[in-house]
Amino acid sequence: MNNTLIGCLGVGAAVLSSLQTTHAQQSERPNVIFILADDIGYGDLSCNGEKTIHTPNVDALASRGVRFTDAHAVAATSTPSRYSLLTGQYAWRRNDTGIATGDAGMIIRPEQHTVADMFQSGGYVTGAVGKWHLGLGDKAGTQDWNGFITPGLKDIGFDYSYIMAATGDRVPCVFVENQRVVNLDPNDPIEVSYTTPFPGEPLGKDHPELLTVLKPSVNHGHDQAIVNGVSRIGYMKGGKQALWKDENIADSITTKAVQFIEDNQHKPFFLYFATNDAHVPRVPHPRFVGKSGMGARGDALLQFDWSVGEILKVLDKLGLTENTLIVLTSDNGPVVDDGYQDKAVELLGKHRPWGDFRGGKYSNFEAGTRVPFIVSWPANVKPSVSSALVSQLDLFASMASLLNTTLPEGSAPDSRDFLNTLLGKTKLGREYIIEQAGSLSVTTSNWKYIAPGNGPAYNKLTNTELGNSKLPQLYNLKKDKGEKLNLADKYPDKVKELQAILDKEKNKNND
Repeated sequence: MNNTLIGCLGVGAAVLSSLQTTHAQQSERPNVIFILADDIGYGDLSCNGEKTIHTPNVDALASRGVRFTDAHAVAATSTPSRYSLLTGQYAWRRNDTGIATGDAGMIIRPEQHTVADMFQSGGYVTGAVGKWHLGLGDKAGTQDWNGFITPGLKDIGFDYSYIMAATGDRVPCVFVENQRVVNLDPNDPIEVSYTTPFPGEPLGKDHPELLTVLKPSVNHGHDQAIVNGVSRIGYMKGGKQALWKDENIADSITTKAVQFIEDNQHKPFFLYFATNDAHVPRVPHPRFVGKSGMGARGDALLQFDWSVGEILKVLDKLGLTENTLIVLTSDNGPVVDDGYQDKAVELLGKHRPWGDFRGGKYSNFEAGTRVPFIVSWPANVKPSVSSALVSQLDLFASMASLLNTTLPEGSAPDSRDFLNTLLGKTKLGREYIIEQAGSLSVTTSNWKYIAPGNGPAYNKLTNTELGNSKLPQLYNLKKDKGEKLNLADKYPDKVKELQAILDKEKNKNND
């Protein structure tokens, strides 16, 4: 054998060895899935101790991972919570992260570095499936719903996207795949407005006889455009062929999430899977109707559990379970009546979506932001229950630690690395979390301080205690989970200490 041939064989062997090493390194990197529920409270999952609901797939996930009992969303409503999770920045640092209209421009701007950007830079295929509610296009009301919507999710790190443009109760009621409306008939173009009704398009407030599926609760604002027998927020015209069917939303997005996993099973992937359950309008698929005994909201919880089960099933089928890290959580706390007459209140029975805590969605009280939180990675996580104080805000920096990557300067400014805590290797949690509802609050493992504010104390529409007060509030969460006894007058030094933390964080904005 001549030296040239030997040299070629040597090079070939080296290349093969390099490829095998690269493949081995890729296979060692875990796939990562964030499952983000919508308006599902701490007590809505049976793994957290409520006996009135049975969510076996979530329970199975919890049984093989770390279940956290003191985990928090950053905000008590959808848009700011999701913004913080994906950017690692407190949403209250900006003044444009409130609950987004359906025609809002991109709230996360293309120049921002996101969790998806980080995974993409690390060699992962990235996908977003389900509810978005963080705006599309450049500015409010300027989207080309009948063409390519830009900027979009590809501009913030997602290779693939199949999303609801906003949320279930806001128009446009269409899916957007890779920045184009799905099933759009060009002869029936979409028009969307959040200011002016379209002539000839019936509105829920004027035509209650057309509301054949759900009617709005009084004064909630869900009385405008009618889609699928349900009136929504906002005005819409055209796009009839592209409209989603509410009872099929869970099936549609779950199918796309499963397909994304199947399509990318041979490479590391990151999937942001944001369900619509249990957000209003609650129109679960017929196979779930009546199964919970708690009406549409309870049935939507079972539907969410099914979606989780489908993700677990495909991972098992493809042999990916052991090396897939799953984080399951919710965007904020629960709400029962959130704008539709779906008998959620009447049929609630003894179920406590908020668990032992006070308040719920929209509230400064603990149930507004204390959410379910499970981390599963069978290859590296031993089953346990952790009382560590953790926040969705820290998923960004923790995932950067997982990938052993350095983030660009200025990105994820409020996120901190708690990977070992998330993986159950330590119970060291955050020193404090700043949370956002009507006011800002500071939560530690023992104390909750709610800063004075001018907002209402109670929301009659949702029957929720909002926790706003013109006086400072201080609660000992170890002794008083229900936040019934305000100790601000008794412990003024503790109030000053926690207010100083809040002032320090606020001053970072000025810096």
